[in-house]
Amino acid sequence: MHKPIGVLIALLALSGGVGQAAEGYPAALGRPGDPAKVDRAIEIGVSDDMRFSPDEVRIKQGQTIRFQVLNGGQLKHMMVLGRLAELNRQAARMRQFPETPYAGPNAVSIEPGQMGELVWRFTRAGNFDFVCLVPGHLTAGMRGKVIVRP
Repeated sequence: MHKPIGVLIALLALSGGVGQAAEGYPAALGRPGDPAKVDRAIEIGVSDDMRFSPDEVRIKQGQTIRFQVLNGGQLKHMMVLGRLAELNRQAARMRQFPETPYAGPNAVSIEPGQMGELVWRFTRAGNFDFVCLVPGHLTAGMRGKVIVRP
């Protein structure tokens, strides 16, 4: 194996890979929900002004939410649930390896003019985040909050 490629593969193995959710993450906020058992649907708009609308949602612990994410812009966007520290690490990986998309049960990618869905069961109370991991979008301010109350 060519040495630089071998080093890159070793680094990726140690870091948990690119484009994959880290082990145990995003279990801190819940788990994928059953689309047949949704308690509430919430529409989230994304746009090229690098904002989510609304940028804050409040729900009850134990609810399964269907996020319907509508991309009204001309750019591809994402909505990824998690805690900001981990999401910032994922954003850094995306900047480093932009050709490798993030894929996880806590994420949805939305092409321009399209709608995507993300169904999530929030099993823990707390304040969580959602961001766009397309390179440059989080640093431009594309993030929001999910407030989960007991």
